[in-house]
This record gives sequence, structure tokens and C-alpha cells, in this order.
Amino acid sequence: MTDLVLAPTKADYEQLRTDAGLVDRSERLRMTFTGAQAAATLNGLCTSDVLALQPGHGQYAAALTAKGKVIADVRIFQRAADSFLVDVPAAAAAGFVAMVRKYVNPRLARYVDVSAALPCVGVAGPHARQVLAHALGCSPATIDLLAPFAHCDVPFHETSVLVARADDYGVDGFDCFVGAADAPALREALVASGAAPASPAALEVLRIEAGRPAWGVDMTDDTLLHEAGLDLLGAVSYTKGCYTGQEVVARVHFRGHVNRLLRGLLLASPPDGEARVISAEADVGEVRSRAVSPRLGAIALAMVRRAVEPGTAVTVRTAGGDVPATVVALPFPA
Repeated sequence: MTDLVLAPTKADYEQLRTDAGLVDRSERLRMTFTGAQAAATLNGLCTSDVLALQPGHGQYAAALTAKGKVIADVRIFQRAADSFLVDVPAAAAAGFVAMVRKYVNPRLARYVDVSAALPCVGVAGPHARQVLAHALGCSPATIDLLAPFAHCDVPFHETSVLVARADDYGVDGFDCFVGAADAPALREALVASGAAPASPAALEVLRIEAGRPAWGVDMTDDTLLHEAGLDLLGAVSYTKGCYTGQEVVARVHFRGHVNRLLRGLLLASPPDGEARVISAEADVGEVRSRAVSPRLGAIALAMVRRAVEPGTAVTVRTAGGDVPATVVALPFPA
């Protein structure tokens, strides 16, 4: 959890909303899975239908405990018939690695941590494709039609860059996986092409506005997949075979519902410290991510009772006093 309130400058925010910014995502965990059983292995670990993938395509997914709680949200990119690149938030890396070591037989699916050898540099914003194409010296058409999580190899200098569609921030975006030796040159080329380094505060505001939960803040290994809204983000298949935590996911989907959900909050002022959500004098939830948006003002993500519908006026209670707020559906209004 965090009580940090980030407030980017209007210029930093507008750079990502109207132009393009450089996003360094190298802190994330990157692992390769290879071998004849790589697809089946990942299919048993994650909530998406990995067996339905084809080379050049990818998926968003979650890795769960046996009780259906979120260990990590992951991105899976199929490179070849028996080769996958898996990308995980840094905060969830330790839990995901522990799961892999527990369940994956390396003789059937070889896994390697390639985080240091394969940095990830992204571009986010409406002009991301033009900036990236200029930096790589390719036609925008090369990357223009990539679907979310789809990817292709683009030549760069004497090597190539794996370019993947990544719309995590609610704006157009691409992530570039490149060898460590060539990463500095790629960063320089992107900046020279118009992608000024994006501020962490502006990226955090866009993430919250897009309703994307961050592991370790908005969801933890005590959070069910449906509570975090990962099902609404396309992270789960209800028709695939067995995977860890499937019984709970299926039971919630087909026979019931969760009692709390991640919602957005529009607030009169940003809450500091621990903040509870109060409705009709009852404690109905907890504020998690929070920031100040140059467009929307004080905003937050909160885990609240399912009965607290969007449009409900609530009070956010902190040690410093009460703050009026309104519950909104995610993502926040454009």
C-alpha cells in the first residue's frame, strides 16, 4: 500500500496525453520460457489461454495462488512455437519467480531471467508510433497495425528490437525489448526523435486514470482476480484447461460475485496517509493509489464494497479530516 500523492506538472502530463514520452520499464522482471512444453507450462500457471497464441502475438494474464489470489499480473509474448517472453511488474517479481520454481520442471520448460540482458524501453502517447518509427528508421506501417500485446522484430543498427504494443497508460504505446549493449543508443534515438523522458508522476496519473491496478498497491496476494478488475482487462479465459486458482475464478464467474471491487474516486482534495471510504456512516473500503491529475483534480483507486455503485457520494476519512468524494467507474472519464 502507499499513501504517496503524486502531482505532475501540466507540461509533463500533456506531453503524454497529446504527444509522446519515453518510458523506461527495465525495472520489470523479464523471463524466457523455451522448450516443447513451454506453452503447456505457462498455460497451467496463468489465467489466459496460452495454447491459443500464435508467434507474434501476446496476452495479458494473471498468476494466482491455489485460492485464486493474485501473485502477479503478467504479459506473455509468444516469440516462436516453443519460445515465450514473460514480463512481470517488479513488485510482483519475487512471488512469480517463487511460483515458477515451485511448479515448473526445467527439463520440460527451460526458464531464464533475462532482465539484465534485455532492457525494456517504451514510448507512450498519441504520437508514439511516429516517434518510434523515426527512431528505428522504419515505416510507421511496420508497427501501426499491431494489436495489443502483438509484437514484431524491427532492425536497429546491427541488431534488432522486439517492438510490442503496450497501451497500459490509456494512450497509444509501444515497448521495445533490446539487448543491453544497444539500449543506450535506442534511448538516445527515441529522445532525439521527440520522446522526452516521461516523469514518474505523470505516468502514475495516467495509470490511475486508465484504471490499471498496480501490484503491491491496488492488489496483492490477498486480492482476488475479479476484485482487481483483471477480468475486465482481458486477463482470464473461461474456456481453457486447468490452471492454478481456476476453481475459484470459475466459481466467482459462473455462480457468484466478489464482495468488493476496485473503483475510481474523484476527490475534493488528495488524501494523505491511511484513508478509509465511508458511505452512510459505514466503512466501505480503503483508498489505495492516489494522485493529482491536471485534468481531473484529485483522483484515487479504492477497493470498496460492491454495493457502492459509481455515482455514489462518499467521504474519505483520514487522520487529517474528512474529504468529500464521488465513486466513478474505471477507467476515469476521458
